[in-house]
Amino acid sequence: MNGRRHMLAGSAALLAAPRLAGAQATWPAERPVEVIIPFPAGGGVDVMARIIMPLVASQIPGMRSIVTNRSGAAGQIGLEAIFNAAPDGYTLGATTLPAHNAIPMERPARFKAMDFTFFANVVGDANCFYVRADSPFRSVADLVAAARARPGQLTYGTTGVGSDDHLFMLNFEQTADVPPMVHIPFPGAAPLIPQLLGGHMDFAAINVGDALAMKREGRLRILAQAAETPWEEAADVPTFREEGIDVVNGAERGLIGPPGLPGAITARLTAAFAVALRDTDFLREARRQFMPLHILIGADYRAMAQRTEDQLQVLWQRRPWRER
Repeated sequence: MNGRRHMLAGSAALLAAPRLAGAQATWPAERPVEVIIPFPAGGGVDVMARIIMPLVASQIPGMRSIVTNRSGAAGQIGLEAIFNAAPDGYTLGATTLPAHNAIPMERPARFKAMDFTFFANVVGDANCFYVRADSPFRSVADLVAAARARPGQLTYGTTGVGSDDHLFMLNFEQTADVPPMVHIPFPGAAPLIPQLLGGHMDFAAINVGDALAMKREGRLRILAQAAETPWEEAADVPTFREEGIDVVNGAERGLIGPPGLPGAITARLTAAFAVALRDTDFLREARRQFMPLHILIGADYRAMAQRTEDQLQVLWQRRPWRER
């Protein structure tokens, strides 16, 4: 019986091999390459992917790309779709660390964070506190004082449980020694920002680049940014460390593929990303879109994801971040 099973398995492998070889030989001419964004249109991950993918496609003859948004469950739905897609080069995706790593730690998920194919990290965007222009909070010290005076009453929005924003808030509450505030999770920054502008929360814990245009228009203000040093596009905003709170957090946004992509396809895509991310038109558009770049290619990107995975495993053991 065992011999028969081995024979059948061997036969199946022989039949599959020509199909795989044929797919590699024709890729990417058969159909467009779908790029799945696990968040709503208009957010930082979506904008990043829509800017870079046409330049990547231009590096590979015959490649056409289409971007589709599959948001929900703080990115889980889209990440599962990417992970479980056929490894034929016709489905790629975008992601953001640390949410990418956090989801399978906190709840059942149909993907393993480190089993994806990692092509390129593009953006590193620090977390921050955004408030409306008319907010009574003029500094982080004002917010801390209010949180202590009115425990459990201040409200803040993030891009979901286990997102970089949510983990940033947990870090902030612990470091600043303030009572937990009321968390309002959203599926992304794009639907969150109108609610902040409408006065439906006290502040938003999101990324600096998410609403920088509205800051410049005078509609929103940033109290502090969780960067090691101020981003040049927000040089007037102090860091949390400068405000006396030792918090450094942010989102790392990049492009990935499902596990098991053929080596030849992976190599072509990785090389295309490396060229596209040096393109002067891309660099100009990234600046216009207020995208703080942190470019890592292939193995370097995967190494950063592994460091994030290791750090979150330690944090999860110490302070699980399931929604309160």
